[in-house]
Amino acid sequence: MADHVAAVAALDEPNRRKLYDFVVRQTAPISKDEASEAVGLARTTAAFHLDKLVEMGLLDVVHERRSGRTGPGAGRPAKLYRRSEEQIEVSLPDRRYEAASHLLADSLLEAQTTGEPPREILNRRAYEWGEDLAAEAGGDVVQALEGLGFEPQQDGTTVLLGNCPFHSLAQRHTELVCGMNLCLISGLLDGIAATTHTARLDPTPGHCCVRLDKTR
Repeated sequence: MADHVAAVAALDEPNRRKLYDFVVRQTAPISKDEASEAVGLARTTAAFHLDKLVEMGLLDVVHERRSGRTGPGAGRPAKLYRRSEEQIEVSLPDRRYEAASHLLADSLLEAQTTGEPPREILNRRAYEWGEDLAAEAGGDVVQALEGLGFEPQQDGTTVLLGNCPFHSLAQRHTELVCGMNLCLISGLLDGIAATTHTARLDPTPGHCCVRLDKTR
């Protein structure tokens, strides 16, 4: 999140934004000379901003010989700029709609192939995703939930989730998405082999539909 915020903030500088907009609208990588001429900046100024955009992950650098010549005497490849292949997005509160879209699409495709009910497949895949995420969590339930954007909040012996990463989907398709959330978090807990908390559905205003109760 911090890196993505910094990358988006880098575009607040007007000249940098002009250079970025120019480069990403081209059909081929662009040289600093072409970029500086297009936006009316000195070559050194354009080069500084272009390299800053590369540093922020917004542009990539490629080296090509535009003449098409190779071998001795062909000259050094030119340093060119193009849009980065990295996807950068910032959402406050944290949202994970791309992850949900993959789960839903994969479940629908599997249902068409196997005939299994799509919702059962979705819940199973969400549980398996939770198990996979557990491997990266290092045994810390709260840290794992924070990493997913659930914003866990300790309330006595209960852990409330202050944010739903799939909020707008949950508003329109509450039963479907809340069931997916429960399976995701249950898979996470089981993958960590957590014995301190269990997950259950308990929708309350201002919180995710899932809460974690301390195991007795």
